[in-house]
Amino acid sequence: MIITISNTKISATINSIGAELIRLEKDNKNYIWTVDETYWNKTSPILFPIVGRLKNDSYSINNTTFELPRHGFARNYDFQIVNQTENSVLFQLESNSETLKNYPFDFQLQLEYVLEGNSLKTKYSIVNKSNTTMPFSIGAHPAFAIDNNFKDYSLRFNKEDKFISFELENEQFNNSFKEISTVNNTISLDYSLFEKDALVFKHLNSNELTLLENEQEVLSVQFDGFPYLGIWTKPNAPFLCIEPWCGLADNVNHNGELSVKEGINLLEKDATFNRTMIIRL
Repeated sequence: MIITISNTKISATINSIGAELIRLEKDNKNYIWTVDETYWNKTSPILFPIVGRLKNDSYSINNTTFELPRHGFARNYDFQIVNQTENSVLFQLESNSETLKNYPFDFQLQLEYVLEGNSLKTKYSIVNKSNTTMPFSIGAHPAFAIDNNFKDYSLRFNKEDKFISFELENEQFNNSFKEISTVNNTISLDYSLFEKDALVFKHLNSNELTLLENEQEVLSVQFDGFPYLGIWTKPNAPFLCIEPWCGLADNVNHNGELSVKEGINLLEKDATFNRTMIIRL
């Protein structure tokens, strides 16, 4: 089901499959990229219960091995619409017989989209309904449209940082890293930055970044409480993904045990985990 919410400033369109944002419009301009499967077939998938790829696409819990695809399964499920108003919609996914085969925990996952002025708030909520501690990751993956020359765009961070990107090899961290050059906390975009997959930053001081075109602000993304940030595109693709994460792909040396995976979150029985990402146009 396709749902559109709006206020006097902006509108957002979401697909109930994956509760995936597919359009975000202001003044008849869509800021989310339009799918071209030549490059990629998603617009803003939710990453749950893992972020990135597992070593051998598998993990273990108490000596039992399970398999999960890259970024988990939530993005492929049809979410229930719990509540909808003119400017908000609440989606929900609960564990079921299929999810339990690959992820043996009972959970409730909610995504709520709320429009406030020129901003879209995306609220993530996870409830552990199991009788044991639940290890999980969650992340956002919105792809923003790049309408013109990629080199005309840049990313400005809101705080002083040393931009160390941890490198991926076959979608796993290989213990190598590089420092990304900046001027006044701003990264000038070039496709060459992404020759080895995404830029991945850990524990930045910044909690907001702004996408600029020819030094003019296009949009900003605020990500309080997300300790990791991925920036990604494909060669010559007309999009840029800005991805706040609470979780990471596996390291090449990881032993497979999910509960000790780098970046994993451990949620106690009946506890709730909340995060909010804000996109401002």
